[in-house]
Amino acid sequence: MGNWRRFRDNQTMNSLHWPRKLAGAGVLCVVALAQTPRPGASSLELEPSLFVQLPGGKSTPGAVQLVWIPEPLEKYCFGKTHEQCASMDFCIRTTTKNVSTCRNLAVDLARLPAYPPDMRPRRMLSVRLYPPTLMKGWELQDYVARAPKDRLEHFSSLARIEAKVTFTRTPEDDGFRVLEILSVPKL
Repeated sequence: MGNWRRFRDNQTMNSLHWPRKLAGAGVLCVVALAQTPRPGASSLELEPSLFVQLPGGKSTPGAVQLVWIPEPLEKYCFGKTHEQCASMDFCIRTTTKNVSTCRNLAVDLARLPAYPPDMRPRRMLSVRLYPPTLMKGWELQDYVARAPKDRLEHFSSLARIEAKVTFTRTPEDDGFRVLEILSVPKL
């Protein structure tokens, strides 16, 4: 009788382990899929010039927004807010230019240049950085704390940094991840 009971207890314990093993296998599959490059995706390291801004809306204290503006649009964004520049970017790329966003631009839509097909990036991109961070070059946080607020709310040539980024292009969209801040403007 003792052997039967021990066998039955072992069977019960073994049957309790299979859900954990299945969950572990599922996690490994998800990790493998997440690391597999998407078809048509490409990435490379670049050192673009990014604009520094204070994030709009509710934000974590010390957060910084870095914005990558397509080169043909940059001069039109100087002195404008993130929202105004994003609207111009949208109107350059859209095929429906008769929407309210494009009718109420800060500049004449006819003056905005078209983007070349191989443009990097294909649209305005931004990323928020939150402290604390171990990223190299985080003296950016000190710059943001001391810079005039207006300089960080409107695009300015005085609020540009150089950064090392991983730029990713997929058939659907572009994206970037900041690896390192290379230079910060002087105040």
